[in-house]
Parts: sequence; structure tokens; C-alpha cells
Amino acid sequence: MQDFLKEYLSVIKLEKNLSDNSVASYGTDLNKFLEFIEEKKIKDWNNVNSDLIVSFFQNQKEEGVGSSTTARYLSSLKGFFKYLFKNKYVEKNPAENLSSTKISRKLPAVLSVNEIDKILDLPDINNKLGLRDKAVLEILYSSGLRVSELINLKISDLFFNDEVIRVLGKGSKQRIVPIGSSAIKWCREYLMKSRIYLENKSKSRNFVFLNSRGTKLSRMGVWKIVDNYTKEAGIEKEVHPHTFRHSFATHLLEGGADLRAVQEMLGHADISTTQIYTHIDREYIKQVYRDFHPREKEDA
Repeated sequence: MQDFLKEYLSVIKLEKNLSDNSVASYGTDLNKFLEFIEEKKIKDWNNVNSDLIVSFFQNQKEEGVGSSTTARYLSSLKGFFKYLFKNKYVEKNPAENLSSTKISRKLPAVLSVNEIDKILDLPDINNKLGLRDKAVLEILYSSGLRVSELINLKISDLFFNDEVIRVLGKGSKQRIVPIGSSAIKWCREYLMKSRIYLENKSKSRNFVFLNSRGTKLSRMGVWKIVDNYTKEAGIEKEVHPHTFRHSFATHLLEGGADLRAVQEMLGHADISTTQIYTHIDREYIKQVYRDFHPREKEDA
């Protein structure tokens, strides 16, 4: 997949007479997308569809990417897939009919409380990796962390007695986030009964979550943990680590939490980014209405 990307960058440099900086900018945008789809185990450009591209943009929005950057990403992807299609490297162009309007309209998937419980109940806590997975999932849901924030947590960031953790967010901004009693319990269990056996003194560098080699758990490692337990739970929604963040925010707002407080916990610079969860809440309410209102049932 990387070969097609390199070929495209070489072609546009020559055909459009672009500067090295401009080509590098295109490369950064497209590599960001490539990293996203590789995390979803996509290994062929033919397997990329418009829903996957929209999912990428939604992920970027939740990471705090602004509208101007989104527009640039969209332009880069449109040009790249147009090139692939024109040269018959792909059978169809998944970006052809995408617009900024369609992208902004897509709402992220959210897990119900019952689905969250199903996933959290699955890890084998008698196994050192299972206990680690349990702690990972509990923190994702308890504190709504981004994957990058989770994997970069250090033991010195844990303040369990105060029921908070310190998080290094986007732009190296620190924030203090509450952590629930269940997550505290399982993190303590993991630290005492699992991490001490996974730790490699020369490699672990005080990171909380480690892989079987004793090094920091990777983004891909977290994706695999979430994907494995989601499938085991029989949940057919498209679920990734960020889904736990979506669910965290949505469940708080459904329970009556203040939007500003949720914004602070998520580390959003702009409250408009947080407001997407109020839209999810409204969609949920409308679905409940459609499912249970007597007149709706009669028409069904």
C-alpha cells in the first residue's frame, strides 16, 4: 500500500511542479489515513470504502482536528483515490462522492451500558495479560482517554487516593481527569499482580501499560485488545478504542452531566467538539421514541 502512495507523491511532484514542502504535506495527510486503515487491518486499497473514510474523519474530529485541516485531508484523499482509479489500481473510487457536508453529518458509534458491561466482563483476570486488558478497558471507559493518552500514562500520573489521573493530551497539554472506583480497583490489581511480571527494568520506563516484552503497549496493541473482546462479546457495531471515549461522554451527558465539565474531562479545546455528543443523545432519544411509541409501532 505504501508503494502506491510513494508513486502518487512522485507523480504529483513532477506533473504539478510542487515544492518539496507541498509534497511532504500531501504525504503527511495520506500517511495519517494509511495508519488509520492499517489499524483496522486493511491491507489493500480496494478494501477502502466511503464509510471507512468518513470514519477516519470522525476520528480526526474527535482528536480535535479543525475544519481547515479536515478540508485539506479530504482534498488529499480525493486526489489520491482519483489517481488510483484512473490507473486502474482500484476498482472504484470511494472518495468520489464525498463532501465536507457528508463527513460532518456522520455520528460516531456508541456502546450501550449493557454492551460495555459485556466487554468488561470478558478478560481472564487470572491471567497476567487478561488482567492488563481488564485494566486497559476499565480506564478507557472510566476516564474517556484517547489511545495516545492511555499508552503514555506513567505510574507517576496515577493519583488513586485522590481518584484522579494526570493525562498528557493534544499539544502536550496536561489535564487532571477523574477515575472511577472500578477502574482504580483493577488498575491496582494489574500493578500488583501483572505489571511486576511484565516489567523489563531497561525497557519499561515507568509506563503503566506494558506488552508481553515489557515495553510500552502500542496503539495497535490497544486496538487489538478492544477488537478481540468486542468480537467475543458478539457486538456487531464497528468498535475501536475511541468508541469507549464516545460512550464515556454520551453516558455522562445522558445522566445529566454538564457539557462544560465533559469538555474539560475530554480535553477538548472547543466546546463545539464536545457538542457532538448532545446530537448522539438526541439520536438515541429519537430511536427510543420510534421503538416504543404506540403510534410508531402501529405504523411499523
